[in-house]
Amino acid sequence: MEKEVDRELLLSVARTSLSTKLNATLANKLTPDIVDAVLAIYQPPAKPDLHMIEIMKMQHRTASETQLIRGLALDHGARHPDMPKRVENAFILSLNVSLEYEKSEINSGFYYSSAEQRDKLVESERRFVDEKLRKIIELKKEVCGNDPKKGFVIINQKGIDPLSLDVLVKNGIFALRRAKRRNMERLQLICGGTAQNSVDDLTPEVLGWAGTVYEQELGEEKYTFIEDVKDPKSVTILIKGPNQHTITQITDAVRDGLRSVYNMIVDKSVVPGAGAFQVACAAHLNSESFRKSVKGKAKWGVQAFADALLIIPKTLAANAGHDIQDSRKSSVTSRMICLTLSAVAGLQDEQAEGNIVGLDLVTGEPMDPVLEGVYDSFRVLRNCIASSSGIASNLLLCDELLKARQMGRQGGPGPGMDE
Repeated sequence: MEKEVDRELLLSVARTSLSTKLNATLANKLTPDIVDAVLAIYQPPAKPDLHMIEIMKMQHRTASETQLIRGLALDHGARHPDMPKRVENAFILSLNVSLEYEKSEINSGFYYSSAEQRDKLVESERRFVDEKLRKIIELKKEVCGNDPKKGFVIINQKGIDPLSLDVLVKNGIFALRRAKRRNMERLQLICGGTAQNSVDDLTPEVLGWAGTVYEQELGEEKYTFIEDVKDPKSVTILIKGPNQHTITQITDAVRDGLRSVYNMIVDKSVVPGAGAFQVACAAHLNSESFRKSVKGKAKWGVQAFADALLIIPKTLAANAGHDIQDSRKSSVTSRMICLTLSAVAGLQDEQAEGNIVGLDLVTGEPMDPVLEGVYDSFRVLRNCIASSSGIASNLLLCDELLKARQMGRQGGPGPGMDE
Protein backbone atom coordinates (compact mmCIF):
# COMPACT_ATOMS: atom_id res chain seq x y z
CA MET A 1 0.00 0.00 0.00
CA GLU A 2 1.40 3.40 -0.94
CA LYS A 3 1.90 6.16 1.56
CA GLU A 4 -0.54 8.42 -0.33
CA VAL A 5 -3.61 7.16 1.52
CA ASP A 6 -6.91 9.03 1.34
CA ARG A 7 -6.37 11.67 4.03
CA GLU A 8 -9.94 12.95 3.79
CA LEU A 9 -11.27 9.47 4.46
CA LEU A 10 -8.90 9.11 7.43
CA LEU A 11 -10.17 12.44 8.78
CA SER A 12 -13.75 11.16 8.56
CA VAL A 13 -12.83 7.93 10.35
CA ALA A 14 -11.01 9.78 13.16
CA ARG A 15 -13.79 12.37 13.51
CA THR A 16 -16.42 9.62 13.86
CA SER A 17 -14.39 7.95 16.61
CA LEU A 18 -13.65 11.16 18.55
CA SER A 19 -17.19 12.58 18.26
CA THR A 20 -18.62 9.72 20.32
CA LYS A 21 -16.36 10.58 23.27
CA LEU A 22 -15.67 14.34 23.16
CA ASN A 23 -17.65 17.49 22.42
CA ALA A 24 -17.88 18.45 18.74
CA THR A 25 -15.52 21.44 18.94
CA LEU A 26 -12.68 19.52 20.60
CA ALA A 27 -13.25 16.47 18.36
CA ASN A 28 -12.94 18.62 15.21
CA LYS A 29 -9.76 20.24 16.54
CA LEU A 30 -8.08 16.94 17.44
CA THR A 31 -9.09 15.07 14.27
CA PRO A 32 -6.29 16.41 11.98
CA ASP A 33 -3.73 15.95 14.78
CA ILE A 34 -4.68 12.29 15.16
CA VAL A 35 -4.47 11.63 11.41
CA ASP A 36 -1.20 13.55 10.94
CA ALA A 37 0.36 11.69 13.89
CA VAL A 38 -0.33 8.30 12.30
CA LEU A 39 0.74 9.43 8.82
CA ALA A 40 4.00 10.84 10.24
CA ILE A 41 5.09 7.46 11.61
CA TYR A 42 3.62 5.38 8.77
CA GLN A 43 6.38 3.77 6.71
CA PRO A 44 4.75 1.51 4.07
CA PRO A 45 4.57 -1.38 3.44
CA ALA A 46 4.98 -1.98 7.18
CA LYS A 47 2.00 -1.38 9.45
CA PRO A 48 2.03 1.84 11.49
CA ASP A 49 3.64 1.30 14.90
CA LEU A 50 1.46 3.24 17.32
CA HIS A 51 4.16 2.91 20.00
CA MET A 52 6.04 5.57 18.02
CA ILE A 53 3.32 8.06 19.02
CA GLU A 54 3.98 9.14 22.58
CA ILE A 55 1.06 10.51 24.58
CA MET A 56 2.25 13.08 27.13
CA LYS A 57 -0.05 14.65 29.71
CA MET A 58 0.19 18.13 31.21
CA GLN A 59 -2.30 19.60 33.70
CA HIS A 60 -2.38 23.09 32.28
CA ARG A 61 -4.95 25.49 30.81
CA THR A 62 -7.84 23.91 28.89
CA ALA A 63 -8.50 20.80 26.82
CA SER A 64 -8.44 22.87 23.62
CA GLU A 65 -4.67 23.34 24.15
CA THR A 66 -4.08 19.66 23.30
CA GLN A 67 -1.76 19.54 20.29
CA LEU A 68 0.44 17.42 18.07
CA ILE A 69 4.18 18.01 18.43
CA ARG A 70 6.18 16.85 15.44
CA GLY A 71 9.09 16.15 17.72
CA LEU A 72 9.76 15.30 21.34
CA ALA A 73 8.63 16.75 24.67
CA LEU A 74 10.90 16.06 27.66
CA ASP A 75 9.47 16.43 31.15
CA HIS A 76 12.54 18.18 32.56
CA GLY A 77 14.70 21.17 31.75
CA ALA A 78 18.25 22.46 32.06
CA ARG A 79 19.79 22.65 35.52
CA HIS A 80 21.76 25.86 35.09
CA PRO A 81 20.20 29.34 35.42
CA ASP A 82 22.37 30.92 32.69
CA MET A 83 21.74 28.26 30.08
CA PRO A 84 19.88 29.52 26.97
CA LYS A 85 16.10 28.95 27.06
CA ARG A 86 15.73 28.69 23.28
CA VAL A 87 18.09 27.40 20.60
CA GLU A 88 17.46 27.70 16.85
CA ASN A 89 19.00 25.55 14.10
CA ALA A 90 20.34 23.15 16.72
CA PHE A 91 22.81 20.31 16.25
CA ILE A 92 21.92 17.65 18.81
CA LEU A 93 24.42 15.32 20.44
CA SER A 94 22.95 12.27 22.20
CA LEU A 95 25.28 11.04 24.93
CA ASN A 96 25.46 8.23 27.43
CA VAL A 97 28.62 9.53 29.06
CA SER A 98 29.14 10.61 32.66
CA LEU A 99 30.38 14.20 32.97
CA GLU A 100 30.77 14.13 36.76
CA TYR A 101 32.66 12.34 39.48
CA GLU A 102 31.40 8.79 39.44
CA LYS A 103 31.52 6.02 41.99
CA SER A 104 33.17 2.79 40.95
CA GLU A 105 30.93 -0.16 40.13
CA ILE A 106 32.55 -2.29 42.82
CA ASN A 107 33.04 -1.48 46.48
CA SER A 108 36.36 0.29 46.78
CA GLY A 109 38.02 3.08 48.70
CA PHE A 110 41.04 5.40 48.66
CA TYR A 111 43.39 6.01 51.57
CA TYR A 112 45.37 9.23 51.81
CA SER A 113 48.44 9.83 53.92
CA SER A 114 48.20 13.62 53.40
CA ALA A 115 45.85 16.33 52.13
CA GLU A 116 48.13 16.90 49.13
CA GLN A 117 47.52 13.34 47.92
CA ARG A 118 43.76 13.88 48.10
CA ASP A 119 44.05 17.11 46.15
CA LYS A 120 46.08 15.34 43.47
CA LEU A 121 43.41 12.65 43.13
CA VAL A 122 40.62 15.24 42.83
CA GLU A 123 42.66 17.18 40.29
CA SER A 124 43.31 14.10 38.15
CA GLU A 125 39.61 13.20 38.27
CA ARG A 126 38.74 16.75 37.21
CA ARG A 127 41.24 16.56 34.35
CA PHE A 128 39.58 13.36 33.18
CA VAL A 129 36.17 15.09 33.00
CA ASP A 130 37.65 18.26 31.47
CA GLU A 131 39.19 16.21 28.68
CA LYS A 132 35.73 14.87 27.77
CA LEU A 133 34.34 18.41 27.77
CA ARG A 134 37.19 19.64 25.56
CA LYS A 135 36.35 17.06 22.88
CA ILE A 136 32.66 18.03 22.97
CA ILE A 137 33.50 21.74 22.66
CA GLU A 138 35.84 21.02 19.74
CA LEU A 139 32.99 19.25 17.93
CA LYS A 140 30.72 22.22 18.62
CA LYS A 141 33.26 24.64 17.14
CA GLU A 142 33.71 22.38 14.11
CA VAL A 143 30.00 22.33 13.18
CA CYS A 144 28.95 25.79 14.40
CA GLY A 145 32.09 27.86 14.11
CA ASN A 146 31.35 31.44 15.14
CA ASP A 147 27.94 31.50 13.45
CA PRO A 148 25.40 32.88 16.01
CA LYS A 149 22.52 31.38 13.98
CA LYS A 150 23.68 27.83 14.75
CA GLY A 151 23.11 26.18 18.10
CA PHE A 152 24.43 23.11 19.89
CA VAL A 153 22.44 20.90 22.28
CA ILE A 154 23.61 17.99 24.45
CA ILE A 155 21.10 15.49 25.82
CA ASN A 156 22.86 13.15 28.21
CA GLN A 157 21.44 10.02 29.78
CA LYS A 158 23.93 10.29 32.66
CA GLY A 159 24.87 13.13 35.00
CA ILE A 160 26.58 16.47 34.40
CA ASP A 161 28.10 18.14 37.47
CA PRO A 162 27.85 21.91 38.16
CA LEU A 163 31.46 22.61 37.07
CA SER A 164 30.82 20.89 33.74
CA LEU A 165 27.57 22.83 33.32
CA ASP A 166 29.52 26.07 33.84
CA VAL A 167 31.97 25.11 31.09
CA LEU A 168 29.14 24.25 28.69
CA VAL A 169 27.30 27.53 29.42
CA LYS A 170 30.43 29.58 28.72
CA ASN A 171 30.63 27.90 25.32
CA GLY A 172 26.95 28.54 24.51
CA ILE A 173 25.84 24.90 24.75
CA PHE A 174 22.36 23.92 25.95
CA ALA A 175 22.64 20.70 28.00
CA LEU A 176 20.13 18.35 29.59
CA ARG A 177 21.21 15.65 31.99
CA ARG A 178 19.66 12.38 33.22
CA ALA A 179 17.28 12.04 30.28
CA LYS A 180 15.04 8.99 30.40
CA ARG A 181 15.99 6.02 28.31
CA ARG A 182 12.73 5.97 26.34
CA ASN A 183 13.29 9.62 25.39
CA MET A 184 16.85 8.87 24.27
CA GLU A 185 15.55 6.12 21.98
CA ARG A 186 12.92 8.43 20.49
CA LEU A 187 15.42 11.25 20.09
CA GLN A 188 17.31 9.41 17.35
CA LEU A 189 14.06 8.59 15.53
CA ILE A 190 13.06 12.25 15.60
CA CYS A 191 16.30 14.18 15.08
CA GLY A 192 18.53 11.55 13.50
CA GLY A 193 22.10 11.04 14.59
CA THR A 194 23.62 8.26 16.68
CA ALA A 195 23.82 7.96 20.46
CA GLN A 196 27.40 7.97 21.72
CA ASN A 197 28.77 5.96 24.65
CA SER A 198 32.15 7.67 24.40
CA VAL A 199 33.53 11.06 23.35
CA ASP A 200 36.68 9.63 21.76
CA ASP A 201 35.42 9.42 18.17
CA LEU A 202 33.02 12.33 17.83
CA THR A 203 32.33 13.42 14.24
CA PRO A 204 29.63 15.65 12.71
CA GLU A 205 27.94 12.53 11.28
CA VAL A 206 26.82 11.41 14.76
CA LEU A 207 24.81 14.61 15.33
CA GLY A 208 21.07 15.00 14.89
CA TRP A 209 19.31 18.24 13.97
CA ALA A 210 16.22 20.18 15.06
CA GLY A 211 14.95 23.58 14.00
CA THR A 212 13.94 24.63 17.52
CA VAL A 213 14.78 23.47 21.05
CA TYR A 214 13.18 25.48 23.84
CA GLU A 215 12.34 25.25 27.51
CA GLN A 216 8.92 26.01 28.98
CA GLU A 217 8.33 26.50 32.71
CA LEU A 218 4.98 25.76 34.38
CA GLY A 219 5.07 26.55 38.05
CA GLU A 220 7.90 24.47 39.47
CA GLU A 221 7.92 22.06 36.52
CA LYS A 222 10.17 22.48 33.49
CA TYR A 223 9.60 20.98 30.04
CA THR A 224 11.89 20.92 27.01
CA PHE A 225 10.44 20.76 23.50
CA ILE A 226 12.35 19.63 20.41
CA GLU A 227 10.43 20.67 17.28
CA ASP A 228 10.74 21.56 13.57
CA VAL A 229 12.61 18.37 12.67
CA LYS A 230 13.07 17.16 9.10
CA ASP A 231 11.52 13.67 8.94
CA PRO A 232 10.27 12.49 12.32
CA LYS A 233 9.72 8.76 12.72
CA SER A 234 8.18 9.40 16.13
CA VAL A 235 5.85 12.18 17.31
CA THR A 236 4.26 13.34 20.55
CA ILE A 237 0.64 14.19 21.32
CA LEU A 238 0.62 16.65 24.23
CA ILE A 239 -2.67 16.38 26.12
CA LYS A 240 -3.59 19.36 28.29
CA GLY A 241 -6.54 19.81 30.60
CA PRO A 242 -7.61 21.70 33.72
CA ASN A 243 -8.04 18.54 35.83
CA GLN A 244 -7.17 14.86 35.88
CA HIS A 245 -10.66 13.72 34.87
CA THR A 246 -10.58 15.78 31.66
CA ILE A 247 -7.06 14.57 30.82
CA THR A 248 -8.11 10.93 31.29
CA GLN A 249 -11.18 11.43 29.09
CA ILE A 250 -9.13 13.01 26.28
CA THR A 251 -6.42 10.34 26.58
CA ASP A 252 -8.96 7.53 26.10
CA ALA A 253 -10.52 9.32 23.12
CA VAL A 254 -7.12 9.95 21.50
CA ARG A 255 -6.11 6.30 21.85
CA ASP A 256 -9.39 5.18 20.28
CA GLY A 257 -8.93 7.69 17.47
CA LEU A 258 -5.39 6.50 16.75
CA ARG A 259 -6.57 2.90 16.69
CA SER A 260 -9.44 3.70 14.31
CA VAL A 261 -7.05 5.36 11.82
CA TYR A 262 -4.67 2.41 12.19
CA ASN A 263 -7.50 -0.03 11.45
CA MET A 264 -8.46 1.84 8.30
CA ILE A 265 -4.87 1.85 6.98
CA VAL A 266 -4.34 -1.85 7.74
CA ASP A 267 -7.76 -3.10 6.58
CA LYS A 268 -7.82 -0.74 3.57
CA SER A 269 -11.59 -0.54 4.00
CA VAL A 270 -14.30 1.07 6.12
CA VAL A 271 -18.03 0.57 6.61
CA PRO A 272 -20.70 3.33 6.52
CA GLY A 273 -21.61 4.15 10.12
CA ALA A 274 -24.55 5.63 12.05
CA GLY A 275 -26.27 2.21 12.10
CA ALA A 276 -26.24 1.86 8.29
CA PHE A 277 -24.69 -1.61 8.29
CA GLN A 278 -27.05 -2.96 10.96
CA VAL A 279 -30.16 -1.69 9.14
CA ALA A 280 -28.92 -3.10 5.81
CA CYS A 281 -27.96 -6.46 7.34
CA ALA A 282 -31.32 -6.79 9.12
CA ALA A 283 -33.12 -6.01 5.86
CA HIS A 284 -31.10 -8.65 4.05
CA LEU A 285 -31.85 -11.29 6.69
CA ASN A 286 -35.58 -10.49 6.50
CA SER A 287 -35.69 -10.53 2.69
CA GLU A 288 -37.77 -13.20 0.96
CA SER A 289 -34.84 -14.52 -1.06
CA PHE A 290 -32.75 -15.16 2.03
CA ARG A 291 -35.62 -16.62 4.05
CA LYS A 292 -36.24 -19.24 1.37
CA SER A 293 -32.64 -20.40 1.69
CA VAL A 294 -33.06 -21.13 5.41
CA LYS A 295 -34.97 -24.24 6.47
CA GLY A 296 -36.47 -25.47 9.74
CA LYS A 297 -35.99 -23.93 13.16
CA ALA A 298 -33.06 -21.90 11.92
CA LYS A 299 -35.57 -19.39 10.52
CA TRP A 300 -36.43 -18.27 14.04
CA GLY A 301 -32.76 -17.83 14.84
CA VAL A 302 -32.25 -15.69 11.73
CA GLN A 303 -35.24 -13.53 12.71
CA ALA A 304 -33.89 -13.11 16.25
CA PHE A 305 -30.46 -12.14 14.91
CA ALA A 306 -32.01 -9.56 12.56
CA ASP A 307 -34.00 -8.03 15.43
CA ALA A 308 -30.87 -7.95 17.61
CA LEU A 309 -28.96 -6.00 14.94
CA LEU A 310 -31.56 -3.23 15.10
CA ILE A 311 -30.64 -2.63 18.76
CA ILE A 312 -27.72 -0.48 17.53
CA PRO A 313 -29.79 2.15 15.63
CA LYS A 314 -32.45 2.01 18.38
CA THR A 315 -29.80 2.79 21.00
CA LEU A 316 -28.38 5.61 18.86
CA ALA A 317 -31.86 7.13 18.58
CA ALA A 318 -32.53 6.73 22.32
CA ASN A 319 -29.20 8.28 23.31
CA ALA A 320 -29.71 11.22 20.94
CA GLY A 321 -33.10 12.03 22.58
CA HIS A 322 -34.68 14.23 19.93
CA ASP A 323 -37.83 16.23 20.71
CA ILE A 324 -38.82 14.06 23.65
CA GLN A 325 -40.39 17.01 25.48
CA ASP A 326 -42.89 17.61 22.68
CA SER A 327 -44.89 14.52 23.65
CA ARG A 328 -46.22 15.66 27.05
CA LYS A 329 -49.08 13.22 27.54
CA SER A 330 -47.03 10.00 27.63
CA SER A 331 -44.41 8.89 30.11
CA VAL A 332 -40.71 9.35 29.45
CA THR A 333 -40.24 5.63 28.81
CA SER A 334 -43.08 5.35 26.32
CA ARG A 335 -41.95 8.55 24.56
CA MET A 336 -38.43 7.10 24.24
CA ILE A 337 -39.79 3.83 22.79
CA CYS A 338 -41.99 5.71 20.30
CA LEU A 339 -39.02 7.87 19.31
CA THR A 340 -36.70 4.94 18.68
CA LEU A 341 -39.36 2.97 16.78
CA SER A 342 -40.12 6.01 14.65
CA ALA A 343 -36.45 6.59 13.87
CA VAL A 344 -35.79 2.94 13.01
CA ALA A 345 -38.93 2.79 10.87
CA GLY A 346 -37.67 5.79 8.89
CA LEU A 347 -34.33 4.07 8.37
CA GLN A 348 -36.01 0.87 7.20
CA ASP A 349 -38.20 2.77 4.74
CA GLU A 350 -35.15 4.44 3.19
CA GLN A 351 -33.32 1.10 3.10
CA ALA A 352 -36.26 -0.51 1.31
CA GLU A 353 -35.84 2.07 -1.46
CA GLY A 354 -32.26 0.89 -2.00
CA ASN A 355 -30.46 3.75 -0.24
CA ILE A 356 -27.47 3.58 2.10
CA VAL A 357 -28.98 5.11 5.21
CA GLY A 358 -27.92 5.91 8.77
CA LEU A 359 -29.31 7.96 11.63
CA ASP A 360 -28.48 11.66 11.88
CA LEU A 361 -28.06 12.24 15.62
CA VAL A 362 -28.50 16.00 15.23
CA THR A 363 -31.88 15.96 13.48
CA GLY A 364 -33.05 12.41 14.18
CA GLU A 365 -33.76 11.94 10.47
CA PRO A 366 -32.29 9.39 8.04
CA MET A 367 -29.12 10.51 6.25
CA ASP A 368 -26.43 9.14 3.94
CA PRO A 369 -23.39 8.34 6.15
CA VAL A 370 -21.05 8.31 3.13
CA LEU A 371 -21.92 11.91 2.24
CA GLU A 372 -21.70 12.97 5.89
CA GLY A 373 -18.36 11.18 6.40
CA VAL A 374 -19.54 8.85 9.20
CA TYR A 375 -17.66 5.54 9.09
CA ASP A 376 -17.17 2.52 11.32
CA SER A 377 -14.08 0.35 11.49
CA PHE A 378 -14.38 -2.82 9.42
CA ARG A 379 -12.59 -5.06 11.90
CA VAL A 380 -14.62 -3.77 14.85
CA LEU A 381 -17.88 -4.64 13.10
CA ARG A 382 -16.51 -7.98 11.93
CA ASN A 383 -15.43 -8.92 15.46
CA CYS A 384 -18.76 -7.70 16.84
CA ILE A 385 -20.73 -9.98 14.51
CA ALA A 386 -18.39 -12.92 15.06
CA SER A 387 -18.41 -12.70 18.84
CA SER A 388 -22.03 -11.67 19.55
CA SER A 389 -23.55 -15.10 18.89
CA GLY A 390 -20.85 -16.80 20.95
CA ILE A 391 -21.33 -14.40 23.88
CA ALA A 392 -25.12 -14.86 23.74
CA SER A 393 -24.70 -18.65 23.78
CA ASN A 394 -22.41 -18.44 26.81
CA LEU A 395 -24.88 -16.22 28.66
CA LEU A 396 -27.72 -18.64 27.94
CA LEU A 397 -25.55 -21.51 29.09
CA CYS A 398 -24.87 -19.69 32.36
CA ASP A 399 -28.62 -19.25 32.85
CA GLU A 400 -29.14 -22.98 32.36
CA LEU A 401 -26.41 -23.78 34.89
CA LEU A 402 -27.97 -21.46 37.47
CA LYS A 403 -31.39 -23.05 36.95
CA ALA A 404 -29.92 -26.53 37.34
CA ARG A 405 -28.22 -25.48 40.56
CA GLN A 406 -31.46 -24.12 41.99
CA MET A 407 -33.33 -27.31 41.07
CA GLY A 408 -30.58 -29.34 42.72
CA ARG A 409 -31.08 -27.47 45.99
CA GLN A 410 -34.85 -28.14 45.94
CA GLY A 411 -34.30 -31.87 45.62
CA GLY A 412 -35.93 -34.29 43.23
CA PRO A 413 -38.55 -37.03 43.53
CA GLY A 414 -37.63 -40.32 45.14
CA PRO A 415 -35.89 -41.52 48.34
CA GLY A 416 -34.31 -38.85 50.49
CA MET A 417 -36.80 -36.17 49.47
CA ASP A 418 -37.95 -35.64 53.08
CA GLU A 419 -34.41 -34.97 54.18
